[in-house]
Amino acid sequence: MSSKMAQSPTKLSLAHLRKTCDVVEVVEHWNSFVRQRKDLFGIIDIIALRGTETVAIQSTSWGNVSARIKKMAESENIGFIRKAGWTILVHGWRKNAKTKRYELKEVNIS
Repeated sequence: MSSKMAQSPTKLSLAHLRKTCDVVEVVEHWNSFVRQRKDLFGIIDIIALRGTETVAIQSTSWGNVSARIKKMAESENIGFIRKAGWTILVHGWRKNAKTKRYELKEVNIS
């Protein structure tokens, strides 16, 4: 099994969230001037609305979950997002070698 995922973590999270949320939208964008992705508030890839709940998601590979949690904890914006009452999730994805299915590790850091 190669370490590269066949589907992007963001696409996997979108498919997962569309099953349980009313509205799901990617909020990261490509900045062609500096050739890099820019996350909303520096830490959010996806926003989802589920009833009265706003959910902010950072999507990554399974092995990068801890690094993303650390990055988010160190963000100057995390306190404002929490104060706004948003649910904050980190989605980590990997493909199970035996079942060939993607597995989700979801960590709530609200």
